[in-house]
Amino acid sequence: MEKATFGGGCFWGVEAAFRQVKGVVATSVGYMGGDFENPCHLDVVARITGHAEVAQVEYDSSVVGYDQLLAVFWDIHDPTSLNRQGADRGEQYRSVIFYHSREQEGLARHSRQQLQLSGKFDRDIVTDIKPASSYWLASEEHQQYLEKKKERDKRIGLS
Repeated sequence: MEKATFGGGCFWGVEAAFRQVKGVVATSVGYMGGDFENPCHLDVVARITGHAEVAQVEYDSSVVGYDQLLAVFWDIHDPTSLNRQGADRGEQYRSVIFYHSREQEGLARHSRQQLQLSGKFDRDIVTDIKPASSYWLASEEHQQYLEKKKERDKRIGLS
């Protein structure tokens, strides 16, 4: 099993997208890339930690390649939007790839360059590519949040 870590806005949607990918065996959401030990959600949204909200993906590389995970990442958010995705604003929502190996770094840089050259976007891609650092798991209420919300809404008759 291998790990991949992506930030592309609110971590709930990023995690939900990767949970649909065949070969992804586990996901979690948390925080990476800041200078604050063991941040909680309130610390991160207060913009005092420097962390990004991220989804960490554990995947079977014999079933899905890192390049395929990158394709999902590029497809689920706007990589030209600096510190913002939709209505969510702040550095915690930045577009970022945290690589866990030199191979991941090379693939991420190559895919970003290819996407930029493709002409798909009118603006420059602002996605950072950085080495993975300490990963701080978000609280249980944030894990698989959208799935939990859907189930809860179904139970109370909202969907």
